[in-house]
Amino acid sequence: MSRSFPMPQAFVSPDRIRSLFTEAMSQMYRTEVPQYGTLIELVADVNAGCLENDPDLRDRLAQAGELERIDVERHGAIRLGTADELFTIRRLFAVMGMQPVGYYELSVAGVPVHSTSFRPIDEAALNVNPFRVFTSLLRLELIEDEGLRGEAEAILAKRRIYTPRAVTLIERHEQNGGLTDAEATEFVAEALETFRWHGEATVSADTYKRLHDAHRLIADVVSFKGPHINHLTPRTLDIDAVQARMPERGITPKAVIEGPPRRHCDILLRQTSFKALEETIAFSDDDGAIQGTHTARFGEIEQRGVALTAKGRALYDRLLASVRGEVQVGAGGAKAGAYDDELAARFKALPDSWDELRNEGLAFFRYSATPAGIAAAAGSRLPGDPEALIAKGYLAFTPIVYEDFLPVSAAGIFQSNLGTDQQQNYATRSNRDAFEAALGATVQDELALYAERQAASLDSALAALGLAVLPLKTVA
Repeated sequence: MSRSFPMPQAFVSPDRIRSLFTEAMSQMYRTEVPQYGTLIELVADVNAGCLENDPDLRDRLAQAGELERIDVERHGAIRLGTADELFTIRRLFAVMGMQPVGYYELSVAGVPVHSTSFRPIDEAALNVNPFRVFTSLLRLELIEDEGLRGEAEAILAKRRIYTPRAVTLIERHEQNGGLTDAEATEFVAEALETFRWHGEATVSADTYKRLHDAHRLIADVVSFKGPHINHLTPRTLDIDAVQARMPERGITPKAVIEGPPRRHCDILLRQTSFKALEETIAFSDDDGAIQGTHTARFGEIEQRGVALTAKGRALYDRLLASVRGEVQVGAGGAKAGAYDDELAARFKALPDSWDELRNEGLAFFRYSATPAGIAAAAGSRLPGDPEALIAKGYLAFTPIVYEDFLPVSAAGIFQSNLGTDQQQNYATRSNRDAFEAALGATVQDELALYAERQAASLDSALAALGLAVLPLKTVA
């Protein structure tokens, strides 16, 4: 007699869980920070105008598979306090198909953290939902006051930022290889609690002040029960238009846009933001009878361009440093317009056409066989050189979007929204080994990921044309 066994329930894809989480996070943040909703509406209006007025841009985004992702695209940022918190957040994001990419040392810019970005790395997953979370770990060793440092360590050691059920579901995902639909829905709700804002401090008013005096970001990390999401960032296709129109919506933007200047061919990442909220908090003194305010959460917008190669990035870093080293914006410094003008002038040294960027090995591109190339391949022998194929219109290329972050820009956004342009210098060196030990994994090299995507696209395109795989001569 045969026996029947129940079929195992199908697992929900990590892409689907990530999309559910992004939507839930966006709804929560819209409730907590009403100006975020205003920002989303403004970005949607600007993006719609860009796509209507620039058919070439629409076609390029559609060809690259990016058009559908623009409206759902977000990045968030959180700041953690302990190695255990970082270790578990890696496991939490793995449920959503997000991996740690890149190491960012921000202490050299006066921000006592080091960071990574959790994001999907597969091209198909990125086109479904490229949600990223810039995740920072507080460097407690940078607190000079030994007594305060010990107090901060003790405070952080007591807190538990993940719900027990979230941890259980993470473990279930690791053991079973996935989550069912019901489990995925529950996971999203439980994981969201880690990112929720809590208006009750876990420290006294006096402790908060001492942490705040050491650095505002230290107070933000140590004084609360969890690492509330401190911004959620939509992607715009024209950040200059958003910056100009923010005041019309009652939003005051920061003085300058971080990153490269406005260009015909967008590169890397440009970011702007509005000032953080001043939020009422209750301190732990006398059961919350003492009230105060905390400033940490803010609004941010980004515009993403092509990922640069190591050669292109070196040129970008050199040009940006030359401007920031000579033109300061703020009290006693130049006005924003002067900085923008100087930035644009210096960046003329970086080519502003897709052909030049590719030919000089400055940026990464995705290759595809054109209909003309496929038709030609069916009737004749094609040249094997990719450059000859491009010249004949048989092989096309589109820019690979930069999915990561820029340390200088991140530090600039952090400093602006901590309410100061102070550049506190920490006598320290990069501590990547300690970060990766806490993470429990090695962060992936973003440049290697872009190079792999470029090479894979070329292999696929040449195979579609019936040709053997050949390397590009111009890739740096």
